[in-house]
Amino acid sequence: MPDEPSAIPLADVLRAANELVSAGLIEDYALGGALAAIYYVEPFTTYDADIIFVASDKTLSVGIPAIYSYLQSKGWRVEREHLLLKDFPVQFLAASGLTEEAVRKAKPIEYDGVPAKVFRPEYIIAIAASVGRHKDFARIEQLLKQAKIDKSLLDDVLRRHNLKLPTK
Repeated sequence: MPDEPSAIPLADVLRAANELVSAGLIEDYALGGALAAIYYVEPFTTYDADIIFVASDKTLSVGIPAIYSYLQSKGWRVEREHLLLKDFPVQFLAASGLTEEAVRKAKPIEYDGVPAKVFRPEYIIAIAASVGRHKDFARIEQLLKQAKIDKSLLDDVLRRHNLKLPTK
């Protein structure tokens, strides 16, 4: 993921996620989904950003409404399941199980001067295998071909979460 300006206000999204941590509304977060994959492989089209977060309040009764309220007070708009920043959709998804592990093991990065974390490719692959859509299988194939994968970590994550890579 190059550090150049784009139509995606990613630095602003990451800055907002950092503010949510500072405000105590979430414990931790990482960039997941397609934008996380783009960090490791050739770019492809994506329509939103996925911020996977570890809730400060494990009941989530305060978490999601508090996140929406906080970001709306900063000028974000709500459209269905997304929050919009400069008309770009962002989805905040609560982590659990495999995704919580992926957040906790995420790679620290800096994007456009903003510190953040991004899922490691091994976790992107495991999560894609758990979801199992056609686009997830394509993402797995692309990551296996283009990203530097720690095969032992991938095998360990897949084994512990009882997942298998798709076969052709």
